[in-house]
Amino acid sequence: MEPLYEIEVTCPCCESPFPTSRVRSSFKRAIAVDTDFCGYYKDGANADFYVVRVCPECGFASTENSTRHLRPDQKQAYYQAIGNEWKSRSYAGSRTREQAIACYKLALMTAQAIGEKERLVAGLLHHIAWLHRYGGEAEQERRFMKFALDAYQSVFEHEHVDNDAKLMYLIGELYRRLDDRKEAVRWFSRVVHDNSIMDAGMIQASRRQWQLIREQSNEMPEWAMAAGDGSSSELGFR
Repeated sequence: MEPLYEIEVTCPCCESPFPTSRVRSSFKRAIAVDTDFCGYYKDGANADFYVVRVCPECGFASTENSTRHLRPDQKQAYYQAIGNEWKSRSYAGSRTREQAIACYKLALMTAQAIGEKERLVAGLLHHIAWLHRYGGEAEQERRFMKFALDAYQSVFEHEHVDNDAKLMYLIGELYRRLDDRKEAVRWFSRVVHDNSIMDAGMIQASRRQWQLIREQSNEMPEWAMAAGDGSSSELGFR
């Protein structure tokens, strides 16, 4: 069985139907996952390559979570920013990593043009960072992680989210990956000490990453103690 199959979707902008590829569920199981949820897949079937749908007619790029019905002013804004310069091409079928990056960047520009929610923009930025990670492009990975971090913090400050604990953990983890250990500990500590948070998985993950920071620090600065005293009970589930 081939890992890819095609579905037909309708463009939210020009309303043209077009095919786009998806990865079959049986191939979506990641063989490894990084601490910021970047997944690795076997047989070249990386589901992240096919998240973005690109209309070959007008170039509008979106995901399943994008706005499905555009206002006239959003369509106008899209065409002014991107659509009027689009040269028809298709991203159906198998995609290389480079093609996936092009699709995500197109989706990012589209989202910015029509004023999409910051949460979707943050996810696109984070996925672009992952795609650069797959290619070992550390400078570009860090660049887009920083953009994603700024966007995630904006989401936390301005939008209601269903899982604040996961978002807070992710902000802490991106700070850690960007070598700002003090801010990372501050966010991990918030997850651990907020009694309203009941997500045991995110509490455990936050404790684990905070402990990793402590182990990597040659000296024990005061801020590294923020999440507790490191005793066996402190490092377990709350």
